Amino acid sequence: MLDLGPAATAVARVVAGVRDDQLSAPTPCEGTSVAGVLGHLAGLAYAFRMAAEKTPVDGTASTDPAHLPADWRTYVPAQLDALAAAWRDPAAHEGATAAGGVEMPAEVAAVVALDEVVVHGWDLAVATGQPYAVDDASAEACRAFADSFGDDRPPGLYGPRVPVPDGAPALDRLLGATGRHPGWRPPA
Repeated sequence: MLDLGPAATAVARVVAGVRDDQLSAPTPCEGTSVAGVLGHLAGLAYAFRMAAEKTPVDGTASTDPAHLPADWRTYVPAQLDALAAAWRDPAAHEGATAAGGVEMPAEVAAVVALDEVVVHGWDLAVATGQPYAVDDASAEACRAFADSFGDDRPPGLYGPRVPVPDGAPALDRLLGATGRHPGWRPPA
């Protein structure tokens, strides 16, 4: 059973380090600002918590910066904590559930939630110049999920693979599998 807690804690630390003047900065998610990623994290954390509780909600987590809650500094970390807590319940991993209008086995939803938190946590960290680390087990579980699509990826899920050496850190290999360049830096 995956523990989303370490990744949620790592991302909450990054959220705490985001400055107001960085909200409009670009991220590795093309066309999405820091505020957009923060809003997306808030929405996906809520949606996947509800999926763990088998109470799916309609809609998807928006990347529109206008949807960022005014109290994002406390709201996003609280949603991440609640997400991790919900998936610690063994019943969350049983049966089927839905998130973002997509039905899936609950055990798959847990991996999707982890993948979203880990990858968008990195997006946020690199866009705001902060350190970011996730445990190798989380990065490997997410990479296995990304690799499961092969080259037939659902539109909008990931970009084209980026080659990363086999001996690279687990997080870098995950980033390459999702179409991100591990060396991405914000434009000067």
